[in-house]
Amino acid sequence: MKCGYSLLVVVLCLQVVFANDRDIFLLKPVVTKLYMPATSKAEKSQVTHVIVEKAARKLFLMGGSTTLREYRIALGKNPLGQKQQEGDSRTPEGDYILDWRNPASRFFRSLHVSYPTPEQLRTAKRSGIDPGGEIMIHGQPSSWVERIHLGFDQFDWTDGCIAVENQDMLEIWSMVADGTPITIKP
Repeated sequence: MKCGYSLLVVVLCLQVVFANDRDIFLLKPVVTKLYMPATSKAEKSQVTHVIVEKAARKLFLMGGSTTLREYRIALGKNPLGQKQQEGDSRTPEGDYILDWRNPASRFFRSLHVSYPTPEQLRTAKRSGIDPGGEIMIHGQPSSWVERIHLGFDQFDWTDGCIAVENQDMLEIWSMVADGTPITIKP
């Protein structure tokens, strides 16, 4: 019984630390203030481009040619090469747009990457395959069980998305406007 209680305490602490399930604890206003970076409207308008370097496992928020922020990322489980089809666990490469966002994502918030492009759709159709989609920049899984299973993002684990830590996702969310270009490099 004592062991079960200790495990419960650890799990509750992890939920508070990682702040995904904060509504359960009625701490949303407190946790949001603790984790929400101070981002001015001027900073948000300064982000002109997002660059992802897959080999370096880095995401950069750019203001013209100036790097405003840099983040460590995790990619698809099979990150090498261009995404070809649904289920290949690759992160796409190329130029896209961050065209919409989901505040209630299965993963802590998410920004949608406009993959596949019309040309990628035509190529996939000619090959008779589904190119996949729903590629996002997102935080960690909302379920603490999934977070523990993934080892807290120590390796590439997504199905092709770009994952960051939750506190980084809050900052990206607040600084990147819908319609911002994103370039994903090998």
